[in-house]
Amino acid sequence: MKFRFRSNDQVSGFLDKGTNVTGELEFAGTLRIDGNFHGSISTGDVLIVGEHAVIHADIKVGEVEIHGQVFGNIEAKRRVQITEAGRVRGDIHTPVLSVAVGAMLDGRTRMAGDNPEEAAVAARTMSHKDGRKEQF
Repeated sequence: MKFRFRSNDQVSGFLDKGTNVTGELEFAGTLRIDGNFHGSISTGDVLIVGEHAVIHADIKVGEVEIHGQVFGNIEAKRRVQITEAGRVRGDIHTPVLSVAVGAMLDGRTRMAGDNPEEAAVAARTMSHKDGRKEQF
């Protein structure tokens, strides 16, 4: 499984496969979940939903990368990426949405942001597999 990190990103927390957590989760940095989570998730930073993760939660984040299953609404300030293995059942509100071929999204999307200029810049930025970012 490949995760696209920026060069300065480091995973600061990890819930491994086989873990079951219920509650309100708030964190800073980058958190990767590969287990089961029920409740709510909140951060201004990055959430990575691993391939084996099953999340039943409303999520408010800076960015989220989805490789597993999410049941709940997602609000991201910067970006939502659903990979080919990702499954989402819920509404998404984000300025930038990336859905890979083979991914599943069952819900409504809203991409209008509070700051249209910020969304336009983010939409013109392309990330490469090697971590480079390119504006076009």
